[in-house]
Amino acid sequence: MTTIHQILTHPGGAHKDDLLACSLLVHLHQVPVVRKEPTRADLDDPGILVVDVGHEHDPARGNFDHHQFPKDYPPTCALSLVLQHLEIYDDAKKFCDWLEPAEWFDTRGPNETAKWLGVERDIISKTSSPIDITLLRRFAKCSELKPESPVWQMMNMIGEDLIMYLRELRSRLKFIDDHCEFWTMNSKSIGEYEVIFMPRTASVPDDASAGLGRYIEEQGKEDRVIALVYPDRRGEGFGLSRYNDDQRVDFSALEKKCDDVHFSHARGFVCKTSATGVNRLKELIQMAVDH
Repeated sequence: MTTIHQILTHPGGAHKDDLLACSLLVHLHQVPVVRKEPTRADLDDPGILVVDVGHEHDPARGNFDHHQFPKDYPPTCALSLVLQHLEIYDDAKKFCDWLEPAEWFDTRGPNETAKWLGVERDIISKTSSPIDITLLRRFAKCSELKPESPVWQMMNMIGEDLIMYLRELRSRLKFIDDHCEFWTMNSKSIGEYEVIFMPRTASVPDDASAGLGRYIEEQGKEDRVIALVYPDRRGEGFGLSRYNDDQRVDFSALEKKCDDVHFSHARGFVCKTSATGVNRLKELIQMAVDH
């Protein structure tokens, strides 16, 4: 097995795709990052991972560049190539909503990305934050980043969190599939609809609602489900919330109407109840729909 001893990416201005691609590799290999133009020896050395530069895509030799692809090639950046190499690209494309816009921005530019998103060009600039600006600027200023560098340490955390999110989410979705159920209900005001219910089990995660939205998408029920019911991590009862902030559901009045509802948000998107019986939970959902 090849021992990785360095990550190499281009000097000069930095973009989100090369920073994130290097962050994944930093976490996995815990090696320095050098920012320079690669030599032929660098490209031929499988112990050096060459990212977003070099005009070669050859994972077997550790080369992950996309700039040699034809202009009509599907939007694919250095981050895409590293995610593919790690065999987590499909899940990242499915569960990281920011990934596809990042691919478009890096390969098509802001104007084409805005057109693809169906928004005005200035919206692209408005989504940037000082977090993006500072990390990219500090990364771009470095010729070499070692483990003692704060920027390297931040990249390591970013890579760790992204990999952990994708791997844990897949495990969480399997848990949800094994335990949850969909309730089909009817209302005079909106007709038939569905609710996803996660029962309380001995192994239920602390944040029982995490992953439910993604699971609904995987099941193709985005247009059917309007509410979630899941164990309350602060008590023995359950939390009830809207799915995708569906305005047809309003929990705001339940706290005043129901003794077993101890909290309902004034905006109506969530409430907490001490009720544990399925029939009572369904009643509370129906009350929130038929408000």
